[in-house]
Amino acid sequence: MVASNRLPVILKREADATWSVEPAAGGLVTAMEPAMRRRGGIWVGWSGSPEVGQRELERALGSELEERPYEMRAVGVEEVVHRRFYEGFSNQVLWPVLHGFPPSSATDSHDWESYRDVNRRFARVLARVAGPTDLLWVHDYHLMLVAEELRALGMEGRIAFFLHTPFPRLPELKKAPHHQALVRGLLSYDLVGFQTPRHESNFLEAVDAIGVRAVEGNRWAPPEAPPARRRGRSGHFPISIDFDEFAKGAESPRVLDRSTRLLRELDGRALILGVDRLDYTKGLPEKLHGFNRALRRFPELRGNVVLRQLVVPSREAVPAYAETKARIEALVSEINRQWGGEAWTPVDYRYERWEREELLAHYRIADAALVTPVNDGMNLVAKEFCAANAGSGVLILSAFAGAAGDLGHSALLVDPGDGEGLAHAIGTACAMPRAERTSRMTTARRSVRHRDVHRWVSGFLEAGGRVGAPQ
Repeated sequence: MVASNRLPVILKREADATWSVEPAAGGLVTAMEPAMRRRGGIWVGWSGSPEVGQRELERALGSELEERPYEMRAVGVEEVVHRRFYEGFSNQVLWPVLHGFPPSSATDSHDWESYRDVNRRFARVLARVAGPTDLLWVHDYHLMLVAEELRALGMEGRIAFFLHTPFPRLPELKKAPHHQALVRGLLSYDLVGFQTPRHESNFLEAVDAIGVRAVEGNRWAPPEAPPARRRGRSGHFPISIDFDEFAKGAESPRVLDRSTRLLRELDGRALILGVDRLDYTKGLPEKLHGFNRALRRFPELRGNVVLRQLVVPSREAVPAYAETKARIEALVSEINRQWGGEAWTPVDYRYERWEREELLAHYRIADAALVTPVNDGMNLVAKEFCAANAGSGVLILSAFAGAAGDLGHSALLVDPGDGEGLAHAIGTACAMPRAERTSRMTTARRSVRHRDVHRWVSGFLEAGGRVGAPQ
């Protein structure tokens, strides 16, 4: 049984009062949807619209809901509460702090109360549908308090949690109001999973700091349970993708046809690809500064490479995101004005959403992918690129992405804040001999295939199945 802030579909009411259904985007859905299709179960989440409860969800999806190999349950949250929960505490306090940034707005007690309220609503829905032997798997920073609320409702079954973002060092965590309550809330889970050993270590530092008894390595006694009854523990489980889905999709006739047309449009120029959600953690300004320096440092790149940067719209109502978008667009204009002309535009900037086939075609033909978050839990774009690439693309990857743990041996690792280093990596990638490019990509693809999302799910569920029993 899975719980996440959003369901894997988004419902929107059209002008004629009917509902349109779109697939939800993001790393969580990319990872979990194939696993749920294979395993079945129940997915609990918000529908994307304050007007939608379970009845509306069933009416909108109709036969599609019956054809899915898993069930869905909608958590009803009215607009004002969801805005304070999501745009307020989750994304103006928790998101920046977890990524090492200060909160992007002043603390609002209503936002915190809405955060608790929504976690409580999720717990009530889960309590209604969960059986005593079910494993509840709660996802991400929006729902840190769900287990605490479930325990208050009397649930004693197994509840596990996975954090898709980084977990910061203690001095950074302390910038979040109510950080101690959040850590204590996580201790009500039987298993708390992280992307990397570093993130797990940071969490255990925070557990120790709040004085929880019986912390032994990665185990603890939950604050509401006597030590003899149960133990919680943490672990690191690096998330991944469905390798076969991306690899086979990139070989489909429609993708191959689109790839041919893209190559024709490029007219012999090398394609450097960027695919990022709009977010200040993704290192987009740093990427553009590095590309600008590469054009200055390596004259042979001018006129011969194109950085095609897709920025997927996200959280546009949050002021920090609007500011990031304005900064990106100013840098794009500056680079194109300085270096470009009628025959060549250095940065081809796209602020939109691409259909899956369009994305796969770009992954397939790209000579290099520039993945430069300043801090990231994992970054599945890096793994998607490797799975879908035709075999000679170069991955330029931030050392501060969780994916560096899996792909650092085959990628060119960079510090996004080091503009000269980033420029050097771009120049190196463009000049790299084909044999080396192919060797690196072969190694990367082998790694992603071996550690795919199904192995991640199996490993987490196996660990989750061993926790929660009385000691």
